[in-house]
Parts: sequence; C-alpha cells; structure tokens
Amino acid sequence: MYRFTLPRDLYHGEGALEALKTFTGKKAIVCVGGGSMKRFGFLDKVVAYLEEAGMQVQLFEGIEPDPSVETVMKGAEAMLAFEPDWIVAIGGGSPIDAAKAMWIKYEYPEITFEEMCKVFGIPALRKKAKFCAISSTSGTATEVTAFSIITDYQKGIKYPIADFEITPDVAIVDPELAHTMPKKLVAHTGMDAITHAVEAYVSTANCDYTDPLALHAIEMIQADLVDSYNGDMDKRNAMHNAQCLAGMAFSNALLGIVHSMAHKTGAAFADFGAHIIHGAANAMYLPKVIAFNAKDEDAAKRYAKIADVMNLGGESTEEKVALLIKYLRGMNDDLNIPHCIKNYGADSYPTEQGFVPEDVFLERLPEIAKNAIGDACTGSNPRQPSQEEMEKLLKCCYYDTEVDF
Repeated sequence: MYRFTLPRDLYHGEGALEALKTFTGKKAIVCVGGGSMKRFGFLDKVVAYLEEAGMQVQLFEGIEPDPSVETVMKGAEAMLAFEPDWIVAIGGGSPIDAAKAMWIKYEYPEITFEEMCKVFGIPALRKKAKFCAISSTSGTATEVTAFSIITDYQKGIKYPIADFEITPDVAIVDPELAHTMPKKLVAHTGMDAITHAVEAYVSTANCDYTDPLALHAIEMIQADLVDSYNGDMDKRNAMHNAQCLAGMAFSNALLGIVHSMAHKTGAAFADFGAHIIHGAANAMYLPKVIAFNAKDEDAAKRYAKIADVMNLGGESTEEKVALLIKYLRGMNDDLNIPHCIKNYGADSYPTEQGFVPEDVFLERLPEIAKNAIGDACTGSNPRQPSQEEMEKLLKCCYYDTEVDF
C-alpha cells in the first residue's frame, strides 16, 4: 500500500492571498523571515485578512535563512504562550520550514529535536492548530510538502524532518509574492525545483500519481526558468506553479542523493564564512548524480524519458542521458551558477578559487559522505552508494571531474 498526500486546499493565481479572509478560528500566529514580506506589504495584507476573518493575530518575525534548532524552540515557546489555532507561515522555504518544526513542538512540548528527525515518526498533529503556508519563492515547494529542513549549527548539519503530518492544511500560491525575488534567488530556487522533479521521477518511490506532476514540472521549468531569471514576469508566474507541481511530486515520490549531499555540505564549511546555498548545491550536484545513477538500467531509462520530454534528441539511452547532463550544465551557465564546489564563491557566483579550501574539503570528506549516506533522502535514490562511492562522488562535485564509476 502506498500514500499520496497533499494540502486539503491549494489557492493559486493572482489574489489568492485573499483566501485568508475565509479562515475560521480565534487566534493566528504568523511566522515570517527577514524584511521582504513586510517591505512589499504582504505581511500587512496577511494580518489584515486574518483580522477580517475575526482572529487575534500575533507575529513571530526574524526567522533566519537556514533556520536553526534554537529558532524552532523559540517559536514553539511563543506558540505555547499564545495558543493559536492557526499557524500561518509566509515567505521562502526557511520561515515555512521553521514553522512546521515549531508546530510539532507546539503540539508536543516534550518532543526533542532528535525525535522530530525520525523519518515518518511524528505523532498526529492538528490537536491544537492547523497550518497554512504561503510561498514567496519558486523552488522549495514546502507549502505542499511533507518536509522541513532545519540546521544544527553546532554540528554544521542540515537535518530533514519528513512526515506526512507536517504537510500543510492550506497552501497559498500567489504569483505576486514571487515578483519580489532577487535575480540570484530566482536562479537557485528554480534549480532546486528542477532537481525536485528529476529526483522524484527517478526515485524508487515514483508512481503513476507522481510521474505526470514531475514531467510537467520539468517541461514548464525548461520553458520558463531562464526567461524568469531574465525578468519576464509572465514566466515568473508560470515558475511559481511549476515549482509547486514539482513539490507535489517529490513530497510523495521522495528524493535522492542530490539532496542528501546538498543537506550535508550546505553548512559544513560555515566556519569559512559562507554556506553552499541549497539550490546552488543541487544545481552543481545534479549532473554528477545523474551520471552516477545512470549506471542503473532502470534509472537510465527514466533519465532518457526526461530527455525525450524535453526534446533534447539522441538515439540511444546513453546519448539521451548525456544530452540531459549537458543541458542542465548549460542552465547553470545561463543562471550564473558554478559547476563545482572548488569554483563556488562565498557570494555563490563562479570564481577561480571558491571559499572552501581543498585541504579542508578533503579532511571533512569522510564525515560528510557518512552523513549524506545517512540522510533521509538517500533511501529512495535508485542507486545506493557505498562510503567509498559517496566520497568519490563528492570529489567529482568538488573538482568537476567525470563520474566513471
């Protein structure tokens, strides 16, 4: 038996934010990140709509990019004091992911962060509150997924929380919010989205319900991402839908080792002054992982199908896989994303010498590889890497060398 779970309601299109006026409840806490949602007036709209619905509203502001365990605990304390029956998270993946984890702690105050990270082990939620997610970026799709990514800065590791219980009750996908994204964020979130779709399609948990979502998302991203990056707002609107479709696919089909590696390298070098931004990490690692997974016959056929849907040409499966890899690398060039960690600058742009020193990378490699293998996303990857293979694959991602194993 398998399961396919999405939010009960998904409001989309221009003006979708007004759906908040229809909510019923007494109290709502609104979780938000930095200043962009306030600066562009969307936070005020959310509060006004909730108040129009008759609710008392409290804000929890300042959720950082790559939210920490400490932020989650502070937010849960605020919820326990306020006792909301609606949790509304607005912004990019970070505030929504943080709010999901806060929700768990609010409903179960005694639960530890380690217990939250037990894959599909969260007890039943919605005893205290329902959850609404409003996305402002076009990539993470956390507004429709059963996942949350929280960073333990003491360990330098990003941990995925995975359970259908944290799938939001309501998702609001209003393209007007995505118009606020800076150009670099369009690139990174867009490549995150195509990685979601590709990994979902080749995942060992793919099915007839997820495949059409993944393939259509890939078609849309191919058609819309680069133009969205270059300022076409109609394409930006389309990308907001495309990333959501990709999220619906991967939330149910799961992901693979591109995400495992991105989770475990993202904060691993924070002591050198920067993170490897999640979407950029996915963009760099995806071509390498395709080459690795394509050694599996079934996975290779699925990659070839993706190439066919994208009209990339090629006669044999091998040619089609190679053309898919070439196309994705070309997208990275179009979006000003480097091809490897060695050339990843602290500002995320390509540079001759990136911020991660070679000797530091090699010293930390065994532990990073071990953590990546243990990541929640590894189990559904079509080819299970050994410790040696994961270390070799990560080296290919550092040096941009060919995957021939």
